[in-house]
Amino acid sequence: MKVISVEKLAELIHKHGLKQYFIDLMATLKGDFLRWQEFDKIPRPAFHVPDGVIELMPTADKQLFAYKYVNGHPKNPLQNKQTIIATGQLSKVSDGHPLLISEMTVLTGLRTAATAALATDYLARKDAKTLALIGTGAQSDFQALATALVRDIKTIRYHDIDPKAMCRFEKNMQTYNFELVPCKSNEEAIKGADIVTVCTACKAHAIVIENDWVRPGVHINGLGGDCPGKTELDKSILTRAKVVVEFFEQSFIEGEIQCFTEQEAKKVVYAELWELIEGQKQGRTSADEITVFDSVGFALEDFSVLKLTYQLAEKYDIGVPINMIPVLKDPKDLFSVLNDYGDNQALQIHQTAQTVGSI
Repeated sequence: MKVISVEKLAELIHKHGLKQYFIDLMATLKGDFLRWQEFDKIPRPAFHVPDGVIELMPTADKQLFAYKYVNGHPKNPLQNKQTIIATGQLSKVSDGHPLLISEMTVLTGLRTAATAALATDYLARKDAKTLALIGTGAQSDFQALATALVRDIKTIRYHDIDPKAMCRFEKNMQTYNFELVPCKSNEEAIKGADIVTVCTACKAHAIVIENDWVRPGVHINGLGGDCPGKTELDKSILTRAKVVVEFFEQSFIEGEIQCFTEQEAKKVVYAELWELIEGQKQGRTSADEITVFDSVGFALEDFSVLKLTYQLAEKYDIGVPINMIPVLKDPKDLFSVLNDYGDNQALQIHQTAQTVGSI
């Protein structure tokens, strides 16, 4: 089994190239979404705790099982901590043995951006050139670069309630060939935008984008709605738009469509993403359509990014081999591990117990 730390992941991506990693990840995602029916799927178990949420995201096909542990604590930056952190594991279905344990904070940023870009490729106008980013937190850099792989993005308009976050985004993007336009409000940012990506941390039924601001032909990636009680879009936008989700059962709990009854939501949702990829339903069909990708993040995306990372770790021999599974001569003799590695501590405990029992 290999362990991929943050440092090893950075080494892997530098060796493979960030652009190529995004391209390969989108191809992996597309291939796995095409196998949608092969996966075991459940809405992620979520534990709502004071000031945040802690979640587990599992899925499996016939060969591999993957899960991600992830949190969301919007107040963390006030303590100089990240809002979201994650770790993950990839294992063989045949015997349950793990292949990979990995950091997934960076991988979550990569897979979220790659999935949004994949959806954007089906839903945005082909001539889209201007991207608006509402929220320039940790996800924004990944979103900008991934979107630019599926559309010829020339201009990025952006706004965040935190001026420091806007400055950080500008600094990171200066080396790329974008016209960067900082804006004073969300409304100003989306003016003239062909694609709008919304990703904020506010845990509330907030209206980050007003219905009146949205013009015909716009594609919106709504990424911030990721738990009950947290939305970003004016409800009226969804009734005007062609809405695509990842997995209805989870999106109805956590996504923008949670604002509707289940019956209403089923009428509002046009398709799940796999249906577009498989060709069962068309994406954008006219220049004037308003399209929305109501994304909450689904376990298949973590499966894909863990699988690709494992394949590249093997290719480049990156990662720390570690034995998390006891190596036994007799697979039924687990107790022997204590004697083999514990310097006969089990025997000493036994002697102590006899002494205590005689008192």
